[in-house]
Amino acid sequence: MVRASRSNDWGFPRWRGYEAGREAQKVRLCDRHGCEEPGNCPAPKSPNSPERWYFCEKHAAEYNRNWNYFEGLDEEEAKRREAQERREANGYADSAHYGWAGPGDGSRSSDEMRALDVLELEADADFETVRVAWRRLAKENHPDVKPDDAEAAKRFHAIQAAYDVLKAAEDRRQWKPD
Repeated sequence: MVRASRSNDWGFPRWRGYEAGREAQKVRLCDRHGCEEPGNCPAPKSPNSPERWYFCEKHAAEYNRNWNYFEGLDEEEAKRREAQERREANGYADSAHYGWAGPGDGSRSSDEMRALDVLELEADADFETVRVAWRRLAKENHPDVKPDDAEAAKRFHAIQAAYDVLKAAEDRRQWKPD
């Protein structure tokens, strides 16, 4: 007696994953006309409707580009909702500075503290002091100033990375909503 096909779970160990089979997998294509990419981003066809379009990531971004959360609300209601959402989300923005082994006051992360060490600064240095130290050390260790010194080039890259870390932290502090 000859078997027509083999089951998907034959033998031990299993040679295929539990979801894998021999049959072709169904792939939903993007609903945008002419697009051949997989449509893995659902989008509602209309408000309060269970029907969905399925777009690729590129066309989902295009679909959502002009979406306005506050559309249809008067200015006072829009401001009230924005203030409420900022109030509810403030804990997430405020907790960004807590890091492993940061300074005692919690104002700087451990990455920022290491960057300050590279720039030879104290933990309470303001950003203008950071900028001055970065320029001084970068000028001293620049590969154009010391062309054949591999150690100076390595130090220059460390100084640049430290400044980038501190600049990003300063930008986050400037952006933080009140």
